Amino acid sequence: MSERSKSRKSNPSSLSPLNSQTLNLASSRMARRPFLRPSIATFAAAFSLLTIFVLSHSFLSPLPTPSLSYSSSVRRPKIYLYDLPRLFTYGVIESYLLARDPFRSLPIADSDLHYPGHQHSAEWWLLTDLLRPDRSASPVERVSDPEEADLFYVPFFSSLSLIVNPVRHGSDGVGARAMAYNDDDMQEKLVSWVEGQEFWRRNGGRDHVFICQDPNALYKLIDRIKNGVLLVSDFGRLRGDQASLVKDVILPYSHRINPFKGEVGIEGRNSLLFFMGNRYRKDGGKIRDTLFQILENEKDVIVRHGAQSRESRRMATQGMHSSKFCLHPAGDTPSACRLFDAIVSLCIPVIVSDYIELPFEDVIDYKKIAIFVDTATAVQPGRLTSMLREVSTEKILQFQHGLKEVKHFFEYDDPNGTVNEIWRQVSSKLPLIKLMINRDKRLVKRDLDGPDRSCICSGQNATIAAH
Repeated sequence: MSERSKSRKSNPSSLSPLNSQTLNLASSRMARRPFLRPSIATFAAAFSLLTIFVLSHSFLSPLPTPSLSYSSSVRRPKIYLYDLPRLFTYGVIESYLLARDPFRSLPIADSDLHYPGHQHSAEWWLLTDLLRPDRSASPVERVSDPEEADLFYVPFFSSLSLIVNPVRHGSDGVGARAMAYNDDDMQEKLVSWVEGQEFWRRNGGRDHVFICQDPNALYKLIDRIKNGVLLVSDFGRLRGDQASLVKDVILPYSHRINPFKGEVGIEGRNSLLFFMGNRYRKDGGKIRDTLFQILENEKDVIVRHGAQSRESRRMATQGMHSSKFCLHPAGDTPSACRLFDAIVSLCIPVIVSDYIELPFEDVIDYKKIAIFVDTATAVQPGRLTSMLREVSTEKILQFQHGLKEVKHFFEYDDPNGTVNEIWRQVSSKLPLIKLMINRDKRLVKRDLDGPDRSCICSGQNATIAAH
């Protein structure tokens, strides 16, 4: 520092008149506001510390996984399990077994009954879960007093009821007992029983939960229960005024093949694309036959026609575990079980279904684990396989890592898997249910010329899959 500067710094009188006036003005202002600057500084420091705290916790602390065990300090929605007459639950299993073995001795103890393994077994898993004595890790708390309940679960085995009598016996009277079972009658009996319950009538069924995973389950009487929460596989057979993403929950099918136990990688996955299933389907599933014609002669592509059987499942397991991509075209409705077979096989799903809805999309980004191809593109000869051959190994590994990360969401027997996630999804509907119940209590009943704009159905079930 120069001597001149030092002199000015030590002797204020040496400042220029302008600087002296400025200094005096500043000193005067500071005298009038002695606490202003320290207050701002204190506030800024506190704000900085708070910002650092929030950011550090946001980026360094992991977000809670929705299906993880619930803390006892968090109030869980309370659910009441209806004690249905046996004919709607274990009785359906008994009738199913009887249809296949008419000479079976009756009655069969409940402990000796096992739910037949098929893709709509969610109804078995949910009932079994609610009957467990220790449910502290579940998103919902089961209560024995219906007065305490937020939700009411109706455990009718509606999907199994549909297929009790697929076997057609001869005219010699064999199986007459089994053929007495009638699904239409069971639907009517079930809904009549529910409508007779005090707690159904109290809120018009809005707080009741029904499982109808098969697209045809409870089809006859769906209009009588549509106010409730419907657990479905898709909206393929349902109208916009019956079901929607707003009030209902999409369930995954139970996978039918063994999960892949190996690690992420392309070693051993020598096939480009695999599909095995019924070639001929109805409605949107008609695309399957076209895809068969296009793909069956493609190199490194395996497409096979096959119905459900033990041998078919064995072949499907081998094919999915040894392929990079697995084709998922629509079935009779937009979804099908092979998507979930592919996920647990770490075989990247290639979804060709323009109107599909998928389970748990609030926590799963399917674009990170699957490839979506619109129908018009998929049926162009050579287009689909060309797209798949262009996917790099690095991208394939990214997809596989994503599949491995989310596969527990599709494992019904995983303690932290599908069942917990279903209950979490059901619980998320509770604020809307309470809103509609309270709204119903104060509204004057009236006839409407047009649709009720308060309807909790979205009317937008046919969302086109992103390309």
